[in-house]
Amino acid sequence: MLKRRQFVQLSAALSALPAVTFGGTDPEQGVITRPIPSSGEAIPVIGMGTSQTFDVPRSSEALQQLAAVLEAFFAGGGEVIDSSPMYGEAESRVGDILRELQPRPPVFAATKVWTEGREAGIDQMQASARRMAVERFDLIAVHNLTDWRTQLATLKAWKAEGKVRYIGITTSHGRFHDDLLEIMRREPLDFVQFTYNIANRTAEKALLPLAADRGIATMINRPYQRGELFARAGDKPLPGIARELGCDSWGQFFLKFIVGHPAVTNVIPATSKVHHMRDNMGANRGAVPDAGQRQAMLEAWDAL
Repeated sequence: MLKRRQFVQLSAALSALPAVTFGGTDPEQGVITRPIPSSGEAIPVIGMGTSQTFDVPRSSEALQQLAAVLEAFFAGGGEVIDSSPMYGEAESRVGDILRELQPRPPVFAATKVWTEGREAGIDQMQASARRMAVERFDLIAVHNLTDWRTQLATLKAWKAEGKVRYIGITTSHGRFHDDLLEIMRREPLDFVQFTYNIANRTAEKALLPLAADRGIATMINRPYQRGELFARAGDKPLPGIARELGCDSWGQFFLKFIVGHPAVTNVIPATSKVHHMRDNMGANRGAVPDAGQRQAMLEAWDAL
């Protein structure tokens, strides 16, 4: 719970922001959405991750900065916010800001369970809901397959009881792919999360095809390979295919490449900088590359 002094700090931080209609979209711009296969519900393709970027102490300065980041996210048509108890203070910082937004914008709230044991998992998920100011999560996934049989059994029960809307499993760094594939073949998952980007296309071999075949939504982490893609692109000019797709930056180029894969449902770049968030959200609209355009993007990337 926020103490009175902290509440005043947060209110002051939020009031310092320019007025904005949260969750608003310009119909002429056309936010790109993809359906969740298990339900048909459409969500915007560009979401927001919170690993490292939202793991900061509660302070007036931090809250104002992160509130501005969320402002840019919602103004760009974003809805999906992904977090985890593994990410330190991230869930709490998201919750601090969401509590103060009136009216509250549409949010597709996602987190993970990252512990061993049934009761510990339940306690952790309930704590996540309190921290993130969520009455019911849209998605909870088992984080990095941790005690996945126990936690997935709880999640299946919670979904049947209406305590969570969607359930899934995650991995990152390219780990545990063989185990994840077996779970995807056997378990009734709504979502899987894993790493995929223009420099790390391992997921194209089996994960993305299996997700499409099994009707499982995909949430893509590390779209910039922890900044490695920008290091390679440097200050080189954008290729012609980027202009064809309406990309104004390498960041949008990298995100549009991912979105162009038909088995990708949502991508969750993470940032704590407003101008980076605005740039990310530029990939939430406009053209989606087809197979030929994605090949041209790959050729441009390989030529760097």
